[in-house]
Amino acid sequence: MGPGLASKMKTNSAPARTAAEPRDKKSCGRPLDEDASRRILNAAVELLDEQGFHQATCEAIAQRAGVSKATIYRRWPDKASLLIEAFRESVAPQIPFSDTNSLRDDLQQQLRDFTRMLMGQPGRVFRSFVAAAQNDPQVADAFRAYWIKPRRAQAKKVLIRKQEKGQLRTDLDLDAVLDTLYGPIYFRLLRDHAPLSLKYAETIADIALDGLRP
Repeated sequence: MGPGLASKMKTNSAPARTAAEPRDKKSCGRPLDEDASRRILNAAVELLDEQGFHQATCEAIAQRAGVSKATIYRRWPDKASLLIEAFRESVAPQIPFSDTNSLRDDLQQQLRDFTRMLMGQPGRVFRSFVAAAQNDPQVADAFRAYWIKPRRAQAKKVLIRKQEKGQLRTDLDLDAVLDTLYGPIYFRLLRDHAPLSLKYAETIADIALDGLRP
């Protein structure tokens, strides 16, 4: 990994939060120091860049962030949760889900952006998360909690707005819609039977549109 993830991370002033994130459960009691949280996330991304998922440790992250390991564990239950959230925060600006008056344009742009991210340097880190999750239940739980649930929650909000604007059928199972859109890309990423491409992302969006429009 090059410096891309770390440089993007430092442009964000505070961690994005959604209702789906498990760290919200720790909001009671003494408030967390958001500056320390940001330093930890920055340090985590830098070490992902430099060492990769398996080599990065909470000890090294704490030292670089200038905090104790206890400070990290007040915020994240384990290394995988911290690194996956740090990764998500760093790539989020690259994969926004647009909500314009064109359902086709928005779906195509979202899938192109997601595919482009996977095809670039961040994609190698993403693959390491997915690969580790196949054999490590702790990583699998972290991946679901800190990547899948927040990302799906954000996408669902956009789809609900599109239903309200009459761009999307109102009788749809939105979880099934998300599986239809992203499932083929994940499958190709994991099975590696054919390369990912922006053209493939556009094709998936076009195929899905026939069943999504009112």
